[in-house]
Amino acid sequence: MEPTRQTSADLLSVQEQLSAREPIFHRAEFGVTRADFAAMMADEFWETGASGQRYSKQFILDTLAERHAQPHADPWQTSDFHCQQIAPDNFLLTYTLRQDQRITRRATLWRRDACGWLIVYHQGTPVQS
Repeated sequence: MEPTRQTSADLLSVQEQLSAREPIFHRAEFGVTRADFAAMMADEFWETGASGQRYSKQFILDTLAERHAQPHADPWQTSDFHCQQIAPDNFLLTYTLRQDQRITRRATLWRRDACGWLIVYHQGTPVQS
């Protein structure tokens, strides 16, 4: 039932760079301030949450600012990364995220520009037990 997914050899370095940034907004080495998060996002960024709800860039920035106002742990595990190029300098990275007992499939569209990597879109889909 599951597709066979293997990142092509010419994209392994891209996959390595992007997987180091996932889950997005939960890697302190890329910043923890509102300005840091905004710098990671394309102007047109939006997200579809695991609930199915759509979220604007502004809503996500507000939520992140509130979440990071207090120290907190993010004991999340990522696995099963796959990267494919969908257009010049645009890549789809998919992976599995485990948050305690909750498992979701994640998809992030990334764009590479002169300043580095920008998140264009993100989605989480719960895995049914």
